[in-house]
Amino acid sequence: MTIDLLNNEILMSFFQINKAYNRLVKSDAERLGITPVQLKALYRINFNPNISLGELAEKLKLTNSTVSGVIDRLVHSGLVERVAAPGDRRSVSIRLTEEGRKRLDQFNSSDSILMKKIKEVLDLPEEEISHLLRLHQLVLDKLTI
Repeated sequence: MTIDLLNNEILMSFFQINKAYNRLVKSDAERLGITPVQLKALYRINFNPNISLGELAEKLKLTNSTVSGVIDRLVHSGLVERVAAPGDRRSVSIRLTEEGRKRLDQFNSSDSILMKKIKEVLDLPEEEISHLLRLHQLVLDKLTI
């Protein structure tokens, strides 16, 4: 196999997996009446209560200004709230509202296509998953500057 063909197959494999994942996230987000980025933000906030905007941006791999806009829309929708830190009103954290938790519970329900598919992946033998993760880390190490 030539290097060009192999390189193309590797890149296409990552592209196809990313595309399939994004399609599943989009489907679940539409079912919940939010955008895929908003769904990802709710999910991250749920596992990181009282997260700062900067920390959330880092976890989502987005800019602070992009995440600020996402949070503005989630606040407006009543799904998250900004909370000033006691003693430092300049420091603001973000947390889910009760409605935000309900919406996320709908995502985690048996109706979630993404969660069903993730469970199928997790049903792979543990050895295969470990091998996959090891290979992903090797590739990431090679691609990281």
